[in-house]
Amino acid sequence: MSSVYRNILVAVDGSPDADAALAHAAELARDQRARLTLVTAVPQVPATALLASGAAPPRSEVIKHYAELLRVAAAELPEDVSVTTLLVEGPPARALVERSRSGAFDLIVMGSHGHGRLHTSLLGCVSQKVMQASPIPVLLIRAPQEAEARAPAAAPMESSLDISPMTS
Repeated sequence: MSSVYRNILVAVDGSPDADAALAHAAELARDQRARLTLVTAVPQVPATALLASGAAPPRSEVIKHYAELLRVAAAELPEDVSVTTLLVEGPPARALVERSRSGAFDLIVMGSHGHGRLHTSLLGCVSQKVMQASPIPVLLIRAPQEAEARAPAAAPMESSLDISPMTS
């Protein structure tokens, strides 16, 4: 059987969803004998952040932080998974879409942060932007929820039906 995916682009940002996406991509790469390219985008510090806080960390420290995210993510992969890393600057959605258009990748795997409609409409969501603009398939992954969050305790039900035993 031939592989459907040979080169998979994986977004890494240190979030639980991105970690789950990386784990899924590693399994997919093993199954498909594909190569992973892990990409992290170093965002620009907005001028408003400088005004609000009065100072920002040195750019070299910001880059070092994101490079470390990539290093840790690559180190967590099984040894039999081929991987390269890519540290880019700028908005993450643009970085992923630009690479998806290069023709070098068959699939993008990334975390879905699960933001609500209000957040998406006000700020925009990286995964939504990538899904809309990418010419290749995009696989969104969510981190597993805690067992209690997935199966909430049954709430008592109110009923007008009398189910008490009948006595004669």
